[in-house]
Parts: sequence; structure tokens; C-alpha cells
Amino acid sequence: MQNKIAFITGATSGIGMATAKLFARNGLKLIICGRRKDRLESLAKELSLSTEVHTLSFDVRNKEEVISEINSLPKNFSNIDILINNAGNAHGLENIDEGSIDDWDAMLDINVKGLLYVSKSILPKMIERKCGHIINIGSTAGKEVYPKGNVYCASKHAVDAINQGMRIDLNGKGIKVGAINPGLVETEFSKVRFKGDTEKADQVYQRYTPLKPKDIAEVIWFAVTRPPHVNIADLTVMCLDQASSTIINKF
Repeated sequence: MQNKIAFITGATSGIGMATAKLFARNGLKLIICGRRKDRLESLAKELSLSTEVHTLSFDVRNKEEVISEINSLPKNFSNIDILINNAGNAHGLENIDEGSIDDWDAMLDINVKGLLYVSKSILPKMIERKCGHIINIGSTAGKEVYPKGNVYCASKHAVDAINQGMRIDLNGKGIKVGAINPGLVETEFSKVRFKGDTEKADQVYQRYTPLKPKDIAEVIWFAVTRPPHVNIADLTVMCLDQASSTIINKF
């Protein structure tokens, strides 16, 4: 894996940041992406002690920005070996009739269209070189629908379908495609979903032991380090206390 180049979206927190740190420790060159420039620069400074790092600051919802930023990559970072489509979010937790259209737009634009824009920009060179690996970060919400999950679950079901479609369409082109679908992971996810209400967000992870971002990073690392003939196509990961989206063993 030495000198391979990994491109990670949503690298400024949670799973993306943990994955970037693990990849850096193992010698991969990194392109880290995110909207928060201060966090991006701070992370780049830390990672540069271990490896070469290039930063791109863009909003995955902005098609023109995505294409422009990826096309601006210097030659020594242009041949991307591994793409981690990690950027994603959840906004609100209401019944379908009470949901905010702005929240729906944000989830579909980031979770679905953003993933497509980034993949579309990176795939041509992977196809040209007949090698590459794409990991799409899905969710258990893409495997089942839970009360008040409606549009978020729909966006992650779309990621599941896109992952399958990518794998079918890229078959025979030398490109691995797989999804990692986490359950409850203690990140900023709930803080965003509850729009900054830290009390509600903190309650999501209380009275049981949730997954940590590094747990998922290690699963991603396992997937990208399999032998050339092995592809982890679709993997769901939950903590011991979680049996489904609605069944959690709490003390």
C-alpha cells in the first residue's frame, strides 16, 4: 500500500478523519476533502508528519466545484487508487408529513448526488489505468427503514443501489467497488441531525457502547488491503448492543 493515493471525502470529522489517520500511519498519500477549511488544514498539518497530504475544500453538493477542484489536482496526486465516499449527513427526525423540504434536499444532495459527482470525476482515470478501489460508506439505514427515518433511509437505500450498480457496471474494468454500512457510531452525526441540540445528540449514545470512528476505519482498512482477487462487496457493521435500527440493548 506504500505510495498509493487515497481520496477521502468528509475527512474533517468522524469516520473520515479516523480513516485518514489510519491510512497516514500506513504510508498512503492522502487527498483529504471537507467544507471546514480550518479543520482541514489542522488535520493536514498532523497527517503531514507521516505522509504526503493534499487538501481540497469543497461542498459535494456543488457539481461545478467538485469537478473543478478534482481537476485541479497536481500531477503527483492525480492518479487516485482508493476513493472513500464518506461525506454524508442526516437532518431532522420527523414524520414524513412534518419533515422539512430543505432537510430533504440536503440529505439527497449530499448523500446521493454528492457521492455521484465525486465518483464521476474520479472514475475516468481509474478506468483508463484499469485499477482502483471505491468504498461507499452506507448505513444500516440503507438496509431497513425505521420510524421517522423516511428520507434519510431513502438516501442510504440509494447509496446501496448505487454501490450495486457501480459494481455491476465496472465489472471487468479492474476496479473494486464495495460498501461499508455502519450502525450506531459515536460521531457528530447526531449533533447535525438534531441541529446542534447537544443534549438530544448525547442521549443517542448513552447507556450502551456504540461503535467508534476508528472501528469503522479499521474495517475500511481491512477492505482495501485484501488480495487483488478479493472484493468486500457489502459489509454491515454494528456494535454488540445493536441488533437493528430500533433494537438496542441499553442498561
